[in-house]
Amino acid sequence: MSTYPQIHHHGGASGVTGSCHRLQISADRALLIDCGLFQGQDADALDGFEQLQVRFPVEDVLALVVTHVHIDHIGRLPYLLAAGWRGPILCSVPSARLLPLVIEDALRIGFTRDRALIERFLDEVEGRLVALDYASWHTLLDDDRHRVRVRLKRAGHILGSAYVEVDSLERTTGTSHRTLFSGDLGAPHAPLLPAPKAPWGCDTLVLESTYGDREHEDRRHRRGRLQVAIDRALENGGTVVIPAFSIGRTQELLYELETLIHRAASPRWRDLEIIVDSPLAARFTEVYRELKRWWDAEAHRRLRAGRHPLSFDNLYTVGSHEEHERTVTYLAESGRPAVVIAASGMVSGGRVVNYLKRLLGDPRHCVLFTGYQGAGTPGRDIQRYGPRGGWVELDGERLDIRARVETVSGYSAHADRQDLLNFVRRMRHPPHHIRLVHGEAAAQAALRETLLAWAAGEGHTLEVTLGGDAPKPNFPCL
Repeated sequence: MSTYPQIHHHGGASGVTGSCHRLQISADRALLIDCGLFQGQDADALDGFEQLQVRFPVEDVLALVVTHVHIDHIGRLPYLLAAGWRGPILCSVPSARLLPLVIEDALRIGFTRDRALIERFLDEVEGRLVALDYASWHTLLDDDRHRVRVRLKRAGHILGSAYVEVDSLERTTGTSHRTLFSGDLGAPHAPLLPAPKAPWGCDTLVLESTYGDREHEDRRHRRGRLQVAIDRALENGGTVVIPAFSIGRTQELLYELETLIHRAASPRWRDLEIIVDSPLAARFTEVYRELKRWWDAEAHRRLRAGRHPLSFDNLYTVGSHEEHERTVTYLAESGRPAVVIAASGMVSGGRVVNYLKRLLGDPRHCVLFTGYQGAGTPGRDIQRYGPRGGWVELDGERLDIRARVETVSGYSAHADRQDLLNFVRRMRHPPHHIRLVHGEAAAQAALRETLLAWAAGEGHTLEVTLGGDAPKPNFPCL
């Protein structure tokens, strides 16, 4: 009896970042699902550039399938190519448009600033991109040994995100297997994007578990929390700083802020400055507008009504570093209320750090977290210790936290425990094996119990394993 397919992990098995999963079809044929960077505590466990190295075999990898373009899912792509891999990169049509922008930024920050080298590398990447329409099967391989097909379905996490279905047929035995990789699943009712729909079924599911131990606030409640936080800034003459990744969260927040301004009765709200201080975020927002074909029905209704949820009068973008420095000083000294959205989302670098170094010590201001803060990141420290009047270290400097610190969890772009359960139980033919990945230990353990309790209640035979406990192959896995 065949021992294939097998699933191995080169990252993201027992942490929230560094996602890279190998589907071994046979001893000499495999697929990679994502190839991301490690961040926060996941990166701290590795020495120096060890996290960037591709030490697993690449000669058998038929293709890289990208679920979405967040850096913790594609950031090791330059190193994958440097290791000698030369295959195709499969992704959705929107992701094919966005991926070169992310890789260009990653190269400039962590690889080289040589423009000619960057352009040459981007040409190489773009030459390998294979853009797939959602819900259509793509035959990757069909010979006398195997037929391998890949299909992408909308995941609702960020624009272009997908979960991946892989159908593999071993012709010598006639054995077929459907393996599903969830990537990052979005929460229902997220701005701009339709919610993911459960597939017909699969044999094995590799499922994310980021929020496997908790549930989010509903959309109306989270929007109210956002409004209250900004109302306080208006009263105090302070700034609300929202750390947010340049792609996904920034655009969702702009959508929600446009809603609040549109509905506001107060002149103060209608005059409120919304500042996006990230050249990359500005580029992504422009591309998001170009890709509105993939927005959800609600967003299209707003467009037909003459509203522009990602481009409105109160919105200002900051480009150059000099303009950024002036904006930081202006907000620290003027007392004019504003909302600033700046990367990085976990405060692990980027322009948001400069805002926080100037504003954290002033109680007029507020730091508002709307996304997951990984263990070991400055964002997690501010979120945890700020409400107690604690401190955080940024750029080697210890800063007392006197600004308000608030968290609105409902803006997470990840499905919560109930959403993840719904994804499984709404399948007509749910899997008999689920491998949990992309989550901290407590989240994985809690989701495992939730899934097993559901299966027991339904009389469904289900095995749930944790990514970190998966059998190790005879080659390096992180």
